[in-house]
Amino acid sequence: MKSAVGARFLGTAAAITILMALPPGARAQNGTVSIRASRVIDGRGNVIENARVVVSGSRIVAVDHETTATYDLTGMTLLPGFIDAHDHVDWHFNNEGRLHRRGDGEDEVEAALSSAGEAWRILQGGFTTVQSPGSAADRDLRDWIASGRIPGPRILTSLQSLSNASLSADSLRRLIQDRERAGADVIKIFASESIRTGGAQTMSLAQLQAMCGEATAQGLRTLVHAHSDASIRAAVMAGCTQIEHGIFVADSTLRLMARRGTWFDPQCGLVFHNYLDNWSHFEGLGNYNAEGKASMEKGIGLALDGYRRALATPGLRIAYGTDAVAGAHGREVEDMVCLVNEVGADPMRVLTEATSANAESMGLGDRIGSIAPGMEADLVAVVGNPLQDITTVRNVRFVMKGGQVFRNDRVTAAVPR
Repeated sequence: MKSAVGARFLGTAAAITILMALPPGARAQNGTVSIRASRVIDGRGNVIENARVVVSGSRIVAVDHETTATYDLTGMTLLPGFIDAHDHVDWHFNNEGRLHRRGDGEDEVEAALSSAGEAWRILQGGFTTVQSPGSAADRDLRDWIASGRIPGPRILTSLQSLSNASLSADSLRRLIQDRERAGADVIKIFASESIRTGGAQTMSLAQLQAMCGEATAQGLRTLVHAHSDASIRAAVMAGCTQIEHGIFVADSTLRLMARRGTWFDPQCGLVFHNYLDNWSHFEGLGNYNAEGKASMEKGIGLALDGYRRALATPGLRIAYGTDAVAGAHGREVEDMVCLVNEVGADPMRVLTEATSANAESMGLGDRIGSIAPGMEADLVAVVGNPLQDITTVRNVRFVMKGGQVFRNDRVTAAVPR
């Protein structure tokens, strides 16, 4: 997505159409408002019954038990805005119902509008921050959302990923420097093949050391796509920040990650089921073939087993990342349901991973991910109590990001007080 296209189109009809659909208060919010709910789960493992959160501008200024409120969400649970550590925001289906790829005939305006639509779905699903690894188009989308010109979640992006295993260590270091200059928030590295082609290691230890070392020197974190145990172990030994996927990880490597403080971002089920449920939209593109489909089907059980072993590893830092692609946006909560109902994870731990733990993994723990004075007013309300029934996270009814209300299905805002 090029800035010229954004200025020509998103800045006019598209942005106006989306913004006109927003609930009261979403365009701008000044002064102080308050939100009262039957319970507040603060993202740090605490529950506050019958609480009120007071917001001034974009920040939370108080959490109390006063009964008057601008937004009365009785019967709901208020949580920090959800955070996805791995979400491909710009992936979408084109006008032919196929996964959009360069050269498929979709022009830049269509691609820009589609990406804006995917961002809107994610925000409406309760995710106020996402980390999007792997697309140059994310930069303009990130910046337009940050400036308030279009609605969407806060985006951290790697821009394009690094996957050329033929490059020298010096060439890879220069690419890291290029990404930093281009405005990347994080670096995405492919250290293994896709699961659809077996997940074998592709980057050497020396190459990973060069990239992750240079990224650290540039003040950037590294997300490493790695499926095979060998590729995971190499990335950990190279000092990379976070491992993505890790389908074939061994228990010894999980323990190594825990000792070295490496973040682990496995997936539970959404990405696999989304591909399989929407297979006709992907089939025939690259490795989306019969063998790839079989690998995805096998991956469901492997992912559940790997997540259970990760949860059982003392001291392992686990992020919540769905790897949501086209067809999955707006449904990122499904991995929460999967983790509790299929893996057997504790609901509070899952909710904490999807909020404050993710914020910490992104270096934003002092800004987002929890409900406390001084934090950004990123808030989401769901009907019921997710600690008793995790499926209630599907029932998002209220979304606030940075003090602005972007979803309010139940009540009309009173005069701000």
